[in-house]
Amino acid sequence: MNRYKNSYKVTEKELVSLSVYNVGFQNCDPLYQWGPGIRDHYLIHYIISGKGYYKLKNKTFSLSAGDAFLVYPNTEVLYYADENDPWEYAWVGFTGSDASMIIKATDFSMEHPIIHQTTSGDAIHRQLLHIYDARGNEFEHAVEMTGRLYTMLAMFMHDASKQTSQNTSSTYVQKGIEYISANYSYNITVEDIADYVGLSRSHLFRSFENVLRQSPKEFLTDFRMRQACYLLEHSSLSITAIANSVGFDNSLYFSKTFHKLKGMSPKEYRALHKNNSL
Repeated sequence: MNRYKNSYKVTEKELVSLSVYNVGFQNCDPLYQWGPGIRDHYLIHYIISGKGYYKLKNKTFSLSAGDAFLVYPNTEVLYYADENDPWEYAWVGFTGSDASMIIKATDFSMEHPIIHQTTSGDAIHRQLLHIYDARGNEFEHAVEMTGRLYTMLAMFMHDASKQTSQNTSSTYVQKGIEYISANYSYNITVEDIADYVGLSRSHLFRSFENVLRQSPKEFLTDFRMRQACYLLEHSSLSITAIANSVGFDNSLYFSKTFHKLKGMSPKEYRALHKNNSL
């Protein structure tokens, strides 16, 4: 059998509150091993075929096709392929302020960082390949990779076997995140998100607070602001153009919102970033 490894590492990881660090897939040799070591980001592997083992602390987990495992940041792990039936897997590494909140809404935990036979397995595999296909270092590539990452993580949220109210809320939040990631550049409102999800505004609010500990408006604003930060750092677009690009039709309101969240104006943020990069 021909072994292969295809991987892609992103050079910039500051796009939004969730961004792709790396993505790839590999057909491993027998006993192929990574670790012991730590990563500085979250890393999800989905097992396509074969078998392998994942060791965290003093526990060793046996995995096979259809299973997934999570590596937590700054946590020592070791994982290796089975000697007789080595695994083939796909993976995505990611980072950002939303990451821990989203992971908490899935069945992954530090005590049990694996999911056996995840319900959305085939769809998760396809989404990982979609993330890989969207690779590139242009802004549009980063946006597409991040959007597909949100969609994949929402599948894990949707499959979560935690309490029913949490699971139901996760389904609504999944749809809300999908709508926001696809439409944030337009002048959308919380009412628009609620209409798409099929809930009242108050019910949508409770769902987001239950899952992400953040309101839909806060999530939308944070998403837009981090997109704006990326454009301020990596483009020469005017402040007005950036405001329009992230869903604000009033550049003064955009600047006021930006200053409230970042403690400085967009112009000051851009100047600071340029000074720091010298």
